[in-house]
Amino acid sequence: MENEVGTTLDKRSRSASQQRIVVTATGAGVGKTVFCAGLVNLLGAKFWKPIQAGLEGETDTECVARLASLPPDRIVPEGYRLQTTVWPHCSAEIDEARIKPELLDVPDTGGQPLVIEGTGGLMEPLNCGSLYVDLLERWRIPVVLCTSTTASTINCSLLSIEALRRRQIDILGVALIGEKNPDAVRAICEIGRVRWLGRLPWIAPLSADGLETAFKVSFLRDDFK
Repeated sequence: MENEVGTTLDKRSRSASQQRIVVTATGAGVGKTVFCAGLVNLLGAKFWKPIQAGLEGETDTECVARLASLPPDRIVPEGYRLQTTVWPHCSAEIDEARIKPELLDVPDTGGQPLVIEGTGGLMEPLNCGSLYVDLLERWRIPVVLCTSTTASTINCSLLSIEALRRRQIDILGVALIGEKNPDAVRAICEIGRVRWLGRLPWIAPLSADGLETAFKVSFLRDDFK
């Protein structure tokens, strides 16, 4: 496994009952859907995208199913399917609907691991009075934070970590998606006091086999327990 920076926290043991993971990111377009596909494959997990904003073209669930070669019984249907590819609360308004986070309960997977893909960044509004991070606070499920190699990655990552910590949401660690950026990773992990999980490089052309190979090289299954 590529080791760009040492871990900053002791690894914590996690019971099998905690094998539910939320994958979030510092913002939209980071690559968390592709990361989810790799993680679902690595863990042999089911996949759930609670809120899908945008139905034109391939949805996130369809993308994960394709890249992880998932059978239908490992896909949990979305809680909300909104037509327009914009912020969830805006998409809901266009559809003349309202997202009700209090009705989004984590599905029972019968003991099988579950990977949950978030929507945009942590401060993404779900409606006029509720943020995505508020939903995570209610769920109390460990989070993997995906970040990118953009110039703002340190700032966005540390702000996201602070938002999670303020709500006492467990952070499994940080995963980088893109090119190497060891200086940024070191700053994020040392200042944010979080574990470094690994880096998923850009894969071209992107395929199920290529993603599976890259993910197994870049990440360790036991780091997600």
